[in-house]
Amino acid sequence: MGALQAEHFRKIREAMDRGLLPQWVLTDPDVWALEQERVFPRTWQFLGHESEVPVPGAFVTRWMVHDPVLVVRGEDGEIRAFLNACPHRGTLLCTADAGTQAAFTCPYHGWTFDAQGALIGVALAHQVWGTELCRAEWGLKPIPRLERYQGLLFGTLDPAAPPLVEYLGAMTWYLDLLVGRSGGMEVWGPPHRWVVAGNWKLLYENFTGDPYHVQSTHRSTVELGITPQRVVRGWQVVLPHGHGINVTQYLEVPERPYQRTPEALWPRFREHLNPVQEELLRRAAVLVGGIFPTLSFVSPLHGTGEDLYNFLNLRVWRPLAPDRVEVWSWCLVDRAAPEAYKRAAYKAYVDSFGPSGTLEQDDTEMWARVMQASRGWMVRDKTLNYNNVINYLMGFGRVEPDPTFPGPGTAYPGFVDAVSRSTHRFWLHLLTDGAEEGSGEA
Repeated sequence: MGALQAEHFRKIREAMDRGLLPQWVLTDPDVWALEQERVFPRTWQFLGHESEVPVPGAFVTRWMVHDPVLVVRGEDGEIRAFLNACPHRGTLLCTADAGTQAAFTCPYHGWTFDAQGALIGVALAHQVWGTELCRAEWGLKPIPRLERYQGLLFGTLDPAAPPLVEYLGAMTWYLDLLVGRSGGMEVWGPPHRWVVAGNWKLLYENFTGDPYHVQSTHRSTVELGITPQRVVRGWQVVLPHGHGINVTQYLEVPERPYQRTPEALWPRFREHLNPVQEELLRRAAVLVGGIFPTLSFVSPLHGTGEDLYNFLNLRVWRPLAPDRVEVWSWCLVDRAAPEAYKRAAYKAYVDSFGPSGTLEQDDTEMWARVMQASRGWMVRDKTLNYNNVINYLMGFGRVEPDPTFPGPGTAYPGFVDAVSRSTHRFWLHLLTDGAEEGSGEA
């Protein structure tokens, strides 16, 4: 474990048991090295949505932290994911973000692969190789596991990982509500990408476990009416494996229910959701949460005045370093929604959570300030007195779960840090290779 010893992990656990977290874990290079070995390769990571590869030959290129991935729909209609590298010399194979083509040719030595990953062309094959090259042995390397849920594509580098639905657990109930509510969603526009100063854990919990920051960080949007404030109750729901969701609702069913979506969609909601999910969605204002380790989502209302629109923003926090993250951000809309509504919802997404969106700029500034305050010796000192801790004490030992909450998981009313504390437990469980107890379950 390099500079990290068992005593360090014991003290981290002791701090977490008191609702605290040593701040140095945000920037420590030894922690970062272990995360790359034990956290990211062993969990399921979001790669995209099936609507991004709608026809045979359609592809997108993605990353699983530092592993480049080529996601492509084959001629047989199946979606596959490969290491985006030519097996001949390991060259990055496809540098385009997305497109449609029947084959992929390596620019280094000209080897060509079809959309199923098979090697179908070798430059100067007979002159150079004769009959000694077995093409069947030199196709693209598939990533160990690719599975999907409600059109969402996830991959893992661990062949022994539990099935995706098992890893998601009760989060599937909420994904049904978010992406399965009308029979299917579609990605609107390509994903935006930008790099921010921040630690991936902080960014993940900003969405998954921190609605508290809205009143201060996003105060200007509250005052301008961009962020609706008629919500009268909310819950933070702790789910296994570091996942979580925050549900905020109107006390009474609003005049325009279902997050002000078009009325033409309402019968679809009643068709695809069970009565409990449908009632939750009827009163919903904002749903925001995350799937550990790097996928966050928010289903908000955004706009001005009465012109408020709903969309689903998915975002991956791709870690580049302990203090630097590449943000990948998608806008999804109900496939059955009117085209005019889709365009308006996409504009609302760009205005709020796009790279230059109002809420995005607010958050980015705060993440950078945390990094600025996390680089000095007082924070980075790993001596075992652990005075350099940060606070996750909201509701700690005081707020009890609400047994009347209708959905699965452990739901706490109001502002609490329950999801963040659960996420930290699961993170430490993975980081210590299971030596520390705690799976992140409530």
